[in-house]
Amino acid sequence: MHYLLFYDVVSDYAERRKAWRAEHLSYAQRAVARGELVLGGALSDPADGAVLLFQGSSSRIAEDFAAGDPYVRNGVVTRWRVREWTTVIGPLAMAPVIGPGA
Repeated sequence: MHYLLFYDVVSDYAERRKAWRAEHLSYAQRAVARGELVLGGALSDPADGAVLLFQGSSSRIAEDFAAGDPYVRNGVVTRWRVREWTTVIGPLAMAPVIGPGA
């Protein structure tokens, strides 16, 4: 399954994340290497959050990531939540639908 991790961040996110950015990116890269994190990045215009896409057997993968993320641990992320995402179209879809009306 796919899971989206949504981050709400501090108002001065672009500045505050600098102190933890290298550690956060290294932490994220390890999740990519394990095959858990598929995509991630900050929202822009305005820079008021981030979204990360995970794949795995349960939401625990994304929840555990958030709990250990340097941005969360150091107050750059003010709130986070995980939503299961039923993906049906595209090469990485977990529940692909094929043909019209499927």
